Amino acid sequence: MTDDALPTPAVWRRVDTYLAETLVGHDAALEAAVHEQDAAGLPAIEVAPLNGKLLHLLARAIGARRVLEIGTLGGYSTIWLARAVGDGGEVVTIEAEPAHAAVARGNLDRAGVGERVRIEIGRGADVLPGLEPGFDLVFIDADKQSNALYLDHAARLSRPGALVIVDNVVRSGRLVTTDESDEQAEGVRRGLALLAADPRFEATALQTLDAKGWDGIAVAIVTDAASRSGS
Repeated sequence: MTDDALPTPAVWRRVDTYLAETLVGHDAALEAAVHEQDAAGLPAIEVAPLNGKLLHLLARAIGARRVLEIGTLGGYSTIWLARAVGDGGEVVTIEAEPAHAAVARGNLDRAGVGERVRIEIGRGADVLPGLEPGFDLVFIDADKQSNALYLDHAARLSRPGALVIVDNVVRSGRLVTTDESDEQAEGVRRGLALLAADPRFEATALQTLDAKGWDGIAVAIVTDAASRSGS
């Protein structure tokens, strides 16, 4: 690749806008969800539109009927997932902040998918042990320091063959440029190390450049070893 072909923030954001307008388009419910989230003062850390649609398509591709989301925020990604599970499907989403959960509930109901979503308010470490297993897809997008803990629960709560998706695993390169004093990057590294070593998972990761900047996702399949281990 020549230097003049290297990505720059201006170009990759133009590319992201082009792809989003071409392949996602405008969606009143999703745009309203972002507006309400911003108006309530929530951080603008929801997934980008293309990433939201990727979650939606992955859930549909595996025929997911029961989805677990760790980290609700304002419900933007939750809407994508709830649309994917269809009538009779269920999304269980965990949110530590009651104010965030209230915004998400309004957004989900406005989008017409509220009846498919159960919001569990509390810390993931407290809520996850009480959930019933059998999830088809798990999306992890909460505090990065707890990624390894969340992955352990994901293996326990998922059926063999389920997908597990972990967001924000590159963190603008801080994955490899910071030491253990960066608690979030260190949490991501612990999670990736678990994915590499734990026989309950088969995993890979991708770097991304999009409206949110330079980041990436890890994608894993839960293997038969998860059920054999009694997780």
